Amino acid sequence: MTVVSAYVYRKGLRVREARLTEAGLELRPGEFVWIGLVDPDEAELRLLANKFKLHPLAVEDALSAHQLPKVEVYGHELFVVARTAEFSGDQIHYGETHIFMGKSYVVSVRHGSARAHTALRAHLEASPALLNHGPDYVVHGILDFIVDGYQPIVEEIEEEVLATETRALDAFLLRADVRRIFTLRGELLRFRRILGPMEEVASKLEHLSLPGLDAEVRPYFRDVADHVRRVANRVEGLRDVLSSVFEVSNLLEQQRQGIITRKLAAWAAILAVPTAIAGIYGMNFQFMPELHWQFGYPTTLAAILVLCCGLYAAFRRSGWL
Repeated sequence: MTVVSAYVYRKGLRVREARLTEAGLELRPGEFVWIGLVDPDEAELRLLANKFKLHPLAVEDALSAHQLPKVEVYGHELFVVARTAEFSGDQIHYGETHIFMGKSYVVSVRHGSARAHTALRAHLEASPALLNHGPDYVVHGILDFIVDGYQPIVEEIEEEVLATETRALDAFLLRADVRRIFTLRGELLRFRRILGPMEEVASKLEHLSLPGLDAEVRPYFRDVADHVRRVANRVEGLRDVLSSVFEVSNLLEQQRQGIITRKLAAWAAILAVPTAIAGIYGMNFQFMPELHWQFGYPTTLAAILVLCCGLYAAFRRSGWL
């Protein structure tokens, strides 16, 4: 079985482990069960569907695992889909968590998520007064846990963007740097497409009157929505920074190329003086002035030196050298 954990709670305290049998899943008044599954097969999920009367459409969604974040109501059952995210290597890898919630049960189904709910379960069990609210507070805890996983992604990308920005100011960006900028922009764009529906999910859970959600628990989802909103704002900021890094890099590259071009032009003008003079006196004419003059050679060298130094000083003053 792919059951990670299954426990029964009463008054916010864990009272026993729930075995996936008819007898093991029997609940007394005031109890609820939280069952966690990872990549279950159809038979495993059908067993829980028969026990808790889960809606077939929701079960199909949980099996297919290709859903955007959403909230759906099936009678007295609430079905929530959330997307997990993890930054690894050059990409943001996504998973899904499907949550079935009823009056006395929570079934969480994880697909492609590397973050286990062990720490989350321990955190919730450490606050019996809050866990005593029931399955709706567990749903809040799962969503809050998923959204908290978005923060390290943004922070890691921010550090990489700052490093790229520093390199762009110091030297030309390499082809690999430019490719990385566009890769990160694409990843942030796809991430933003997830954050929008996630914010909508939290907003619906906060504002709408949905089955199984206690009025006292609903405000907790406002905190989840705020976290998603802050991450979305940071993602938008990062996309703008990446665009500006690329534009600034192009401007700096054009500036550096202009400086190099001016330097080359200045040196070419300085070298043109001896080249022109040597070219004139290199012509094989019989009758040319100063050919038989005793001081012609040193005078010519002195003239070349004076003209070159004068041009060098003029270019230095103008900032070309």
